[in-house]
Amino acid sequence: MQKLVLLAALSAMTAAGAVAQSAPLPPGTSVDDQPNLSAPVPTNSPVTTAESDIDAKNYGAARSLLDTWLSAHTLDARALFDRGYIEDAQGHTDGAAVYYRRAIAADPKLFEPRLALGLILAGEGKSNEAIDQLKAAVPLTPNPPNPAAKAQALRALAQLLRTSDPDGAKQALLAALSMSPETVGDTLLTGEIADAEGDSATAEAAYRRVLNVQPESSAATAGLVHLLIASKKYAEAEPLVKSALSRDPDDPALNTELASILNAEGKQQESVGVLEKLHQQQPGDKLITGMLADAYDQTGAAAKAEPLYQQLVAASPNDPALLAERGDNLIKQQRYAEAVSVLERATQLAPGNGNAWSSLAFAASEDHQPEVTLQSLSMRSKTMPETPATYFLRATAYDTLHQTKLAAENYHKFLDVAGSQFPDQVWQAKHRLVALGK
Repeated sequence: MQKLVLLAALSAMTAAGAVAQSAPLPPGTSVDDQPNLSAPVPTNSPVTTAESDIDAKNYGAARSLLDTWLSAHTLDARALFDRGYIEDAQGHTDGAAVYYRRAIAADPKLFEPRLALGLILAGEGKSNEAIDQLKAAVPLTPNPPNPAAKAQALRALAQLLRTSDPDGAKQALLAALSMSPETVGDTLLTGEIADAEGDSATAEAAYRRVLNVQPESSAATAGLVHLLIASKKYAEAEPLVKSALSRDPDDPALNTELASILNAEGKQQESVGVLEKLHQQQPGDKLITGMLADAYDQTGAAAKAEPLYQQLVAASPNDPALLAERGDNLIKQQRYAEAVSVLERATQLAPGNGNAWSSLAFAASEDHQPEVTLQSLSMRSKTMPETPATYFLRATAYDTLHQTKLAAENYHKFLDVAGSQFPDQVWQAKHRLVALGK
């Protein structure tokens, strides 16, 4: 009898919903064979008896036999793998991982425990560790030979590498396809790899092939819509997303894409509604939280955005771009002193960010800190050209500091370039020049 298939971890490791591969076999097994991970074991051995119990799903008896055996044979890699398999089959992945690691330590050249451990790590989101185990498994040979298990390892590796190393993912998938027929899941993975490589044409063709076979595939729809959004084909993307959401209304990728489409189409309030629903479902998701904060900003709800920015900054306190966004939001709320503090931190972390220096100069001016305003404008000028606004801010800062000559020079520069853009500031500049006698 065949043991349970260890595919749950592989299926769980991708949010894209990759389709499980066909004909997977558990590590160390084939249709007719018992595990044969090391040297032949006598048929009356406690290990082979335990394996018969495993095949019969009599895990309690198998566990008892193996525990007794391992108390005296602590480095028996085959028994350690079997013991891990029992835990794995019963959903005890932490315990399974311990035994798989012990089996690997006892015999690093065993394929089966490396594959099994790699799948568990992938299912737990420990991608780097999973990649290490799967890369170590791929050159090894299952015992007995098992092309399906080898292909399973290669597909799992390709899935994990698809964004960080798309070329490596492509090579792993090609190797898997040389051992077993292509599946719909492989076509989807081809699209994801091509997408990561920037090969939009290949990615789009792959996603459409999947949808021709499985029109209900949310993962393929999300992939295709992503490409359409990048090409600004919003009118084509929107009905695809809405159709998919009618089948899978809570899919986070599809909802995120719908929000992006609505925002690009100028439907900000509808976009906010979608993002609020997503945020309620996944309050800890940084991407969704950031999109909702930005959407609130765009719709004039800066106060609603503030707690979201606080949440994001708490999670990433040294992200200068995030700090700059929060500083801009505080300016919109006229909380200038707080904005100065936040923007000073942002510019310390990223002194080349001219926009952050611009925001800091404005916030400092509104908070009556002319020295900070002038310093910020000086730093900004290293990366960005002067504008009417920078001349005016510099003029008012010098005016506040009673540096009359410099104030007048900058008021004149402002008037030279302002035109009719800033009527209130033009009136103020002219008034101050009269007052200064310049």
